[in-house]
Amino acid sequence: MTEVHKPLLFSALERYGSFLFFVVSAAILARLLSPEEYGIFALVSALTSVIVAYFQEFGGSNYLIQRPSLSEQNIRTAFTVTLLLSLSIALVLFGLRDLAAQFFGQDGVRIGIALCALNFVLTPVPVTISALLRRQMAFGALARCNLAANFGSSLSSIVLAAAGYSFMAPILGTIIGTLIATTLLLMCQRNWRIFKPSLVGYRDVFEFGAYSSAVVIVNVFYQWSPQLILGRILDFTAVGLYSRAVSITQVFDRLVLQVVNPVIMPAIAAHARAGGDLKKAYLDAVTLVSVLHWPCLIFIALQANHIILVWLGPTWVDIVPLVQVLCIASLSMFAACLTYPVLVAVGRVRDTLLASLISLPPSLAVIFAAAFFGVQAVAASALLTLPFQALIAIYFVGRQLSFTASDFLHAVLKSVVVTAWMVAGVLLSILCCKYGGAGPIIGLLSGSILAAAGWFVGLVLTRHPLLPQIRMAIRGILPLGRAGFRQLRRHSS
Repeated sequence: MTEVHKPLLFSALERYGSFLFFVVSAAILARLLSPEEYGIFALVSALTSVIVAYFQEFGGSNYLIQRPSLSEQNIRTAFTVTLLLSLSIALVLFGLRDLAAQFFGQDGVRIGIALCALNFVLTPVPVTISALLRRQMAFGALARCNLAANFGSSLSSIVLAAAGYSFMAPILGTIIGTLIATTLLLMCQRNWRIFKPSLVGYRDVFEFGAYSSAVVIVNVFYQWSPQLILGRILDFTAVGLYSRAVSITQVFDRLVLQVVNPVIMPAIAAHARAGGDLKKAYLDAVTLVSVLHWPCLIFIALQANHIILVWLGPTWVDIVPLVQVLCIASLSMFAACLTYPVLVAVGRVRDTLLASLISLPPSLAVIFAAAFFGVQAVAASALLTLPFQALIAIYFVGRQLSFTASDFLHAVLKSVVVTAWMVAGVLLSILCCKYGGAGPIIGLLSGSILAAAGWFVGLVLTRHPLLPQIRMAIRGILPLGRAGFRQLRRHSS
C-alpha cells in the first residue's frame, strides 16, 4: 500500500506540529495551573469526551469513510444525523450541569460543562468535512486546517490561564480551536449543498452507527473512567496527577499513532475493497507499530524523572511512579489501533463491540476497587487490565484473519531485539549520568541520543522491515523540500 506514504507524510506534519504545540502549552499550563485546577479540567473533559465520541461515530465519520460508494445524499443524511444528535446532546448536557456539580461536589464542574455544551453546536461541520477529506486521502488540506486550529487552541489556553481563568482556560481554548477549524474547513469545502438537511436513507447510517458508536462510547468511557472514579472517591488533586501521568504515557500516541490513525481506516478499507491480503497487511502493520511503540514507552518509563522535571517542573514529580507503571502496562496495547479498522474492513463491526463488552466491564471493576487504595493502585491495576484487553482484541482479529500465535510472535520478534538495543543505550546513559553527576537536561539529552543510536543499530542488525519504510519516507520528503526551496528562491528574487 505505497499510496499511503504521501498521506502519512502530511498526517505526520500535522501531528508533529500539533505535538509541539501540546508540549509547549502543557509545560506552560503546568506552571500556571495547580494539580487541583487541572483535575477539574480533566474531569470535565472525561464527562464530555464520552458524549463527543458517541455522536461523532453515530453520525457517521467512519460511515462516510468505509462506504463503498458515496453520494451527496449519503453525506447530507450523515451530516443531518450528526447535527440532530449534537444539538440534542448539547441541550441535555447543559441541563445536567447542576446535577454533575452536586455529584462531584465541585461548582467548577457546572461552569465547565456549560462551556463544553457550546462546543457541541459547532462540531458537526468539522467532523463531516474532516471525514470526507480523509476518505479522499486529502491530508494536506486537513493538516493545514488542524494545525491552525491546534495553534489557536494552545495559544488561547495559555493566554487565558495567565489572565487568571484557571481551569476554564483550556476549555475555552478548545472552543476557540473548534471555531478556527470550522472556519478553515468550510473554506476547503466548495459544495455547501452537503449541509442541506436530509434524512433519506437514515437507517443505513443508524445501522452502522449503532455498533460503531457503541464500540467507541464503551472504550472512551473506559479510558476516562479512572478520572471519574478518582474524582468521586478521592479528590481533584488525584484526578490531576493521574491525568498528567496518562498524558505523558500517551506521548507515543501523539508522536506515532495519531499520525497513522487517520490513514489506517481509509487505507485498510481501500485495501479490502481492492481484494488485498488483510492477514499480511495486519501482520506487517504489527511489525511496524511494535518497533515504534515498545521503545518509546520503555524510554519514557526509564527517563520519567528527567522528562517530568524538564517538561512540567518539580510540582509534578509525584507522578513519576504513575508514569512508569502505566508505560509498562501499555506495552501490551501495541496492536490496539489496528483492531477496529481490520474488523470493520472484514464486515465484523459487531465483533468490535463484543470484544469491548467482554474485556472492559471486568477491567472497570478492577479500577473501581483499586481507587479505594489510592491513585497509585489505580495506575497499577493497568498491569492486569490492559494485557487482558489486548489478548481479547487479538483473539477476535486472529479469528477473522486466520493467523496463528506463531505468526503473531514471528511478526514481533525483530521488534523485541530492536527494543533491547534501545534499552541498552538508555541504561548506558543512566549509568554515565549517575557517576558523572549530570542534571536532568543533560540526562534527558544523552539518554535520547543513545536510545536513538541503539534503536537504529537494532534496526540495521535485524534488517527490520521499518528500514525500507524510512528510506521511502526520506525519498518522499526530499523532493518536497527541494520544491519548497525552489519556490522560496523564486519569491525572494
